Amino acid sequence: MREKKSLDEFLANINDGKAVFLSLSPQSRASFAVHFGLSPLQAFQKLTAFFKSLGVKAVYDTSCSRDLALAECCHEFISQYEASESADENSRKSSLPMISAACPGWICYAEKTLGSFVLPYISSVKSPQHLKPNWSFVQQTRGYIPCKVMPCYDKKLEAAMISPFLFNLKENLTAMQMITEVDSVSKSGEVLELMQLKSVDLSSLEDSLLDRPLKNVSDKGHLYGVYGGSGGYGDTVFCYAAKTLFGREFEGPLNYTIVRNTDFQEVSLEFIYIFYANRYFPVEFLCLYLPHFYHMHFEESGDCLGGQCMLLLQFLELMDSSKFALCYGFRNLQNIVRKNKTGKCDNHFLEVMACPSGCLNGWGQIKPRPGKTAKDLIQSLETAYLENVLITNPFDNPIMKQIYEEWLGRPGSDKNKEFLYTQYHLIEV
Repeated sequence: MREKKSLDEFLANINDGKAVFLSLSPQSRASFAVHFGLSPLQAFQKLTAFFKSLGVKAVYDTSCSRDLALAECCHEFISQYEASESADENSRKSSLPMISAACPGWICYAEKTLGSFVLPYISSVKSPQHLKPNWSFVQQTRGYIPCKVMPCYDKKLEAAMISPFLFNLKENLTAMQMITEVDSVSKSGEVLELMQLKSVDLSSLEDSLLDRPLKNVSDKGHLYGVYGGSGGYGDTVFCYAAKTLFGREFEGPLNYTIVRNTDFQEVSLEFIYIFYANRYFPVEFLCLYLPHFYHMHFEESGDCLGGQCMLLLQFLELMDSSKFALCYGFRNLQNIVRKNKTGKCDNHFLEVMACPSGCLNGWGQIKPRPGKTAKDLIQSLETAYLENVLITNPFDNPIMKQIYEEWLGRPGSDKNKEFLYTQYHLIEV
């Protein structure tokens, strides 16, 4: 009933002449691109044309909100990591692992069944679906109806569970105003059914101009994006932590190691030092994808420690290790929960999604065409997701820079915590 209600509400709002603004997730965009044989940018442009033909006022890209969530999540992780290094035992115990909060299926499970065993470790940054990424945009569109197209049915539950967002507009209004974060959520598959109902072939539509300011496309026509089909939390936080904490930069996708199955993969940031003359000297902060780093071959260095020659292998010691993981599917989630309850979880950060294979394989995505397997579809979606994408650190995204300069100030500020963060609590069932 909720599925039918969301689509009916969406159409009813348009028919009533209300100002409907729609945000499209990059996973849904990839789903339409694969189904119709389009590039993701073409799919975005043609979907914009389709929704505007229905009466939608503007179509935006939720990857703007995703980049905002990633930036805040990076800042939050650094704070949690530093707390874990503090002398206070309680701070250390409650700081890590930090667990991503973008998956409503996972959050619902945690709030209803896990309580204090897990909730303190979940990131307090709202999911991209519920972020307001541009203050001036919000003020210009007071009274608008915010709708989303998402890859997952649970996003409908998330929209129903989160309370309307209270904006304090003291400088612009005489009273407080309630602005609903999300009015309705439609799945990718539902939108396809709507097209079929209206006899619309998406591939035959003209490419529409994309709406500013939240199109998240460069001036050269590249989609801004990150590695990782489920929001890129693992990759982005890892790279930010490596650079911020240890001065190490990584380019390209991280090389995760499959641990239990393809839905649980890990990557480690390991710190290697030379012990020489009763002191530790950092050789380099290396990203090692297998734990057997002692088998690595180090050549003799003639310019090490003031020109004194040594074989590095003789002096290597592992000082510390930060472990990041992608954890998809409830079987793997339950394993992590058990480890966390017993204090045996050795991960520093977990990107958690309830759907096997993550968000690209969300239950609301368009199903495979006849003759194509689900595995084939996932591979096609992973390829399409990064097609024509300009991989950009969220902090370097010019749209994000503008948002922080004009509204937010800096990640983790008091204003950000008021608008972009939330809290999770045990729900009595």
